Amino acid sequence: MPARVIPLHDARTLQPALPVAAGRSWPPGQAGSVADALGRPLRDLRISVTDRCNFRCGYCMPKQVFGKHHEFLPHAELLNFEEITRLAGVFVGLGVEKLRITGGEPLLRRHLETLIEMLAPLRTPAGRPLDLTLTTN
Repeated sequence: MPARVIPLHDARTLQPALPVAAGRSWPPGQAGSVADALGRPLRDLRISVTDRCNFRCGYCMPKQVFGKHHEFLPHAELLNFEEITRLAGVFVGLGVEKLRITGGEPLLRRHLETLIEMLAPLRTPAGRPLDLTLTTN
């Protein structure tokens, strides 16, 4: 049987990076769309701001995966608030209308209120405010 080759194209090089200004979505004035595997439009986006949790319950952290000696991500490996805001702006520009901030336990992320202040001004391409929620213990 002959080998099947599927060419890969780096989509990151197809469009130049644009900065996201506070209160605006990306790309400006253009709403694309993102769909799941079943073709449904992506309207909700969960953003995990930390993998740390003070409860370590079986729902999020089963013992089979997160044993007693599990090491959390180093803080330097987490996205900073500017990176999170930029990604949120990209997804809002692609049709996301609801951002859910999660973790681990998101309230363990230092200065989380600063991130909320950065995300709150984002608007849908139609100019509506986002549904910004926080899932906590």
